[in-house]
Amino acid sequence: MRTAWLTLLLAGVFEIGYALSVGGSHGFTIRTWSAAAVVFFLLTLWALSRALRRIDVSTGYAVWSGLGAVGAAVLGPLFFHETLTPTKAIWLAVIITGVIWLKLADHSTTDAVPNDG
Repeated sequence: MRTAWLTLLLAGVFEIGYALSVGGSHGFTIRTWSAAAVVFFLLTLWALSRALRRIDVSTGYAVWSGLGAVGAAVLGPLFFHETLTPTKAIWLAVIITGVIWLKLADHSTTDAVPNDG
Protein backbone atom coordinates (compact mmCIF):
# COMPACT_ATOMS: atom_id res chain seq x y z
CA MET A 1 0.00 0.00 0.00
CA ARG A 2 2.88 2.35 0.75
CA THR A 3 4.15 1.94 -2.80
CA ALA A 4 0.71 2.86 -4.14
CA TRP A 5 0.73 6.10 -2.16
CA LEU A 6 4.25 6.93 -3.33
CA THR A 7 3.14 6.25 -6.90
CA LEU A 8 0.14 8.51 -6.37
CA LEU A 9 2.46 11.23 -5.09
CA LEU A 10 4.58 10.79 -8.22
CA ALA A 11 1.42 11.04 -10.34
CA GLY A 12 0.65 14.31 -8.55
CA VAL A 13 4.11 15.65 -9.41
CA PHE A 14 3.58 14.67 -13.05
CA GLU A 15 0.16 16.37 -12.94
CA ILE A 16 1.80 19.58 -11.74
CA GLY A 17 4.28 19.31 -14.61
CA TYR A 18 1.39 18.78 -17.01
CA ALA A 19 -0.57 21.78 -15.74
CA LEU A 20 2.45 24.06 -15.87
CA SER A 21 3.42 22.80 -19.34
CA VAL A 22 -0.07 23.39 -20.70
CA GLY A 23 0.06 26.91 -19.30
CA GLY A 24 3.47 27.51 -20.83
CA SER A 25 2.39 26.13 -24.21
CA HIS A 26 -0.02 29.05 -24.77
CA GLY A 27 -2.66 26.88 -26.38
CA PHE A 28 -0.12 24.37 -27.69
CA THR A 29 1.56 27.01 -29.86
CA ILE A 30 5.02 26.70 -28.27
CA ARG A 31 6.55 23.38 -29.27
CA THR A 32 8.84 22.72 -26.30
CA TRP A 33 6.13 23.40 -23.73
CA SER A 34 3.63 21.43 -25.83
CA ALA A 35 5.96 18.42 -26.02
CA ALA A 36 6.53 18.60 -22.26
CA ALA A 37 2.76 18.72 -21.73
CA VAL A 38 2.23 15.54 -23.76
CA VAL A 39 5.02 13.73 -21.90
CA PHE A 40 3.75 14.81 -18.47
CA PHE A 41 0.19 13.89 -19.47
CA LEU A 42 1.20 10.35 -20.38
CA LEU A 43 3.33 10.01 -17.24
CA THR A 44 0.60 11.26 -14.92
CA LEU A 45 -1.99 8.90 -16.41
CA TRP A 46 0.41 5.96 -16.18
CA ALA A 47 1.34 6.67 -12.55
CA LEU A 48 -2.28 7.37 -11.55
CA SER A 49 -3.48 4.12 -13.10
CA ARG A 50 -0.76 2.20 -11.24
CA ALA A 51 -1.68 3.82 -7.92
CA LEU A 52 -5.39 3.13 -8.40
CA ARG A 53 -4.72 -0.60 -8.43
CA ARG A 54 -4.45 -0.38 -4.63
CA ILE A 55 -6.14 2.88 -3.69
CA ASP A 56 -9.88 3.52 -4.00
CA VAL A 57 -10.62 5.55 -7.13
CA SER A 58 -12.58 8.17 -5.18
CA THR A 59 -9.72 8.76 -2.76
CA GLY A 60 -6.93 8.47 -5.32
CA TYR A 61 -8.51 10.81 -7.83
CA ALA A 62 -9.27 13.42 -5.17
CA VAL A 63 -5.70 13.31 -3.85
CA TRP A 64 -4.22 13.40 -7.36
CA SER A 65 -6.30 16.36 -8.48
CA GLY A 66 -5.69 18.16 -5.18
CA LEU A 67 -1.93 17.73 -5.52
CA GLY A 68 -2.07 19.01 -9.07
CA ALA A 69 -4.20 22.01 -8.16
CA VAL A 70 -2.09 23.01 -5.17
CA GLY A 71 1.19 22.45 -6.99
CA ALA A 72 0.12 24.47 -10.01
CA ALA A 73 -1.20 27.28 -7.81
CA VAL A 74 2.02 27.44 -5.79
CA LEU A 75 4.41 27.11 -8.73
CA GLY A 76 2.38 29.21 -11.19
CA PRO A 77 3.67 32.46 -9.68
CA LEU A 78 7.26 31.25 -10.04
CA PHE A 79 6.93 30.26 -13.70
CA PHE A 80 4.32 32.66 -15.05
CA HIS A 81 4.23 35.66 -12.69
CA GLU A 82 0.75 34.76 -11.48
CA THR A 83 -0.44 36.02 -8.11
CA LEU A 84 -0.93 33.94 -4.99
CA THR A 85 -3.14 36.04 -2.76
CA PRO A 86 -3.73 35.37 0.94
CA THR A 87 -7.27 34.24 0.11
CA LYS A 88 -5.96 31.73 -2.44
CA ALA A 89 -3.40 30.52 0.10
CA ILE A 90 -6.14 29.90 2.67
CA TRP A 91 -8.19 27.84 0.22
CA LEU A 92 -5.11 25.91 -0.86
CA ALA A 93 -4.55 25.08 2.81
CA VAL A 94 -8.13 23.75 2.91
CA ILE A 95 -7.36 21.51 -0.10
CA ILE A 96 -4.15 20.27 1.53
CA THR A 97 -6.01 19.53 4.75
CA GLY A 98 -8.63 17.59 2.80
CA VAL A 99 -5.95 15.56 1.01
CA ILE A 100 -4.31 14.69 4.33
CA TRP A 101 -7.62 13.62 5.84
CA LEU A 102 -8.42 11.51 2.78
CA LYS A 103 -5.11 9.72 3.22
CA LEU A 104 -5.81 9.15 6.91
CA ALA A 105 -9.33 7.92 6.15
CA ASP A 106 -8.25 5.47 3.45
CA HIS A 107 -9.37 2.00 4.44
CA SER A 108 -8.30 0.19 1.28
CA THR A 109 -6.89 -3.23 1.92
CA THR A 110 -3.58 -4.37 0.55
CA ASP A 111 -5.33 -7.48 -0.73
CA ALA A 112 -7.68 -5.57 -3.00
CA VAL A 113 -8.45 -7.37 -6.22
CA PRO A 114 -9.12 -5.28 -9.32
CA ASN A 115 -12.67 -5.42 -10.62
CA ASP A 116 -12.37 -6.58 -14.22
CA GLY A 117 -15.95 -6.29 -15.10
